[in-house]
Amino acid sequence: MECQGRDFLNSPPMKTVRFGGNVANTLAKLQQGDSSDYELIKHQLSDPDIKDAQIISWLQEFRVCVTQLGKDHEQLIYVVLKLPWLGRSQAVVEEYLAFLSNLVSAQTVYLRPCLSMVVSNFAPKRIRIQEGNVDISDSDDEDENLPRTFDQCHQALQLITRYVPSTSRFLMPILSDKFPFVQKSTRTLECYVHNLLRVSVYIPDLRRDILELIISKMLTLDVSAPRSEIEEVESGAQQDASGASQDECLFNMDEEEDSPVNSTPDGAVMVHPMAERLDTMMTVLLAYIKDMCHVNGSLDIEKTKALYRDLVCVFDKVVLPTHASCHVQYYIFYLCSFHLGLAEAFLDHLWKLLQGPNQPPILRQAAAGYMGSFMARAKFLPVSTVKACLDLLVPWLHLYIDSQDTGSKAFCDINLHGPFYAACQSVFYTLIFRHNVILEGSLKKGLAYLQGLNLERIVMCQLNPLRVCLPAVTNMFAAITRKYQLVFCYTIIERNNRHLLPVVRSSVGGNSVYTNTNPLDTFFPFDPYLLKSSGKFIEPIYQVWEEPSDCVIQVPKKEARKGSMEEEDDFLHGETPHGDSIMGMTPGSYDSHLHSPRSVGSPPISFLQRPF
Repeated sequence: MECQGRDFLNSPPMKTVRFGGNVANTLAKLQQGDSSDYELIKHQLSDPDIKDAQIISWLQEFRVCVTQLGKDHEQLIYVVLKLPWLGRSQAVVEEYLAFLSNLVSAQTVYLRPCLSMVVSNFAPKRIRIQEGNVDISDSDDEDENLPRTFDQCHQALQLITRYVPSTSRFLMPILSDKFPFVQKSTRTLECYVHNLLRVSVYIPDLRRDILELIISKMLTLDVSAPRSEIEEVESGAQQDASGASQDECLFNMDEEEDSPVNSTPDGAVMVHPMAERLDTMMTVLLAYIKDMCHVNGSLDIEKTKALYRDLVCVFDKVVLPTHASCHVQYYIFYLCSFHLGLAEAFLDHLWKLLQGPNQPPILRQAAAGYMGSFMARAKFLPVSTVKACLDLLVPWLHLYIDSQDTGSKAFCDINLHGPFYAACQSVFYTLIFRHNVILEGSLKKGLAYLQGLNLERIVMCQLNPLRVCLPAVTNMFAAITRKYQLVFCYTIIERNNRHLLPVVRSSVGGNSVYTNTNPLDTFFPFDPYLLKSSGKFIEPIYQVWEEPSDCVIQVPKKEARKGSMEEEDDFLHGETPHGDSIMGMTPGSYDSHLHSPRSVGSPPISFLQRPF
């Protein structure tokens, strides 16, 4: 049987029938105590198969009586807010946006529910998948309509903001509460972060708070994925892939066109799950920074300055106090690469934190670490800026020595002199990376400048900074300064090793002792960047470690790690020694000062014994 060209028996009925009266009459009956039509309306609005024409009809009636929809009718409003309007026809979307505008204008009590409804759509919807007898709930990452859905959400949010100027005050807590858990899928986190950054464009008052929220969540991921763990997982995956490729080649020697070697992707996806999520979020954030600072491909100085101020505030509040983060701090590194003035402003900011006596010592030490790592690793930083920073740091160290070296506190104590030691290590680390640039052009002038720093006084002072600095830094600094006859550090290093006392003796006996090889709990915030996708932003502006041209620093094979050595930073190997490392050595042994823990980053014996 067919009716008007439609198969009547095999097709569902067209939903053009409505039960009950209109919304205005239903509300009037509810006031008189008759709730039958009221419940009927809620039931019809909850129909999952509701049609576009029905949604439009209902919304038009709600708009007419929106002033009557007070707090007593919140259940009905919540049902309306759950209507599936996103992805519908343009007529439905426009009618729904008009309803939202009228609702928040007439009944501000519903502002929070409206905002919550919009923000809840900033990430892919959850779908239920049944595998066997188990229901699995997951996000619908493959929805092709997501861009259109997000556009409609932002359109709704902008309308609400236009009609309720105080929206920003209520929106920020909702954005924070709705932030997906860090274990959610990479696509879910990417969509939510992208949408938050879009909000910051048309609600600029919230930009700093939004950036702080995003960066705080990224730091949670960052500290959950230690550098050593990422390197181990990625190296293992690379070896497995290489082994699989070799096995395949053994059986496909005549099928070169189908060889896995030729079809392997560029490997831009991280194997470590936390690192992959962080990589995606960093890519979104760095792209946002670039887009916000550039207009038609050219740098907009005023916009860049405004964004810099917001990001530095976030840096001070959440990044600087976070110990051992590996990647998140690179957002400020990337921003500073846009203009030399930004880099100099950031270094000046760190310098003020370091020398500020009212700052907590731990933050002063962190500022020193950032300062040294930034000067060493920022390829866009000219030598004149590096020397200007050294001209601030080194005289400050000499003044500190003047005030402490002859008093009752003139002894090596990290608790008393932590910022001083951190500043010393910052200077040593910077010179290790930048001494070649300082000396190139005019060796005589470069040596005169380095000699004018009077590094010998710093090394020989009673505070004994070489005893506290990382062994890898100490050994490389000693090798370089000896080469150029600036300081002879090995007498001090040998004396420190003779006085090295065990913290806890090994329970298994023998000569193995536990020693704290990182008493400052140092980490270099701009150590090599490991994330693959976002690393494309960092690679062109990053200074990798280059061994001195007249020596080759070798790592014993038994200590070499499984990863590709060509991609590692050869100075510290991207790794800072942990606080309690076990060292199989006797204090005062001959070569204990020649090798740092794990024999990483130390100059070879042949280099130290060669004539000059």
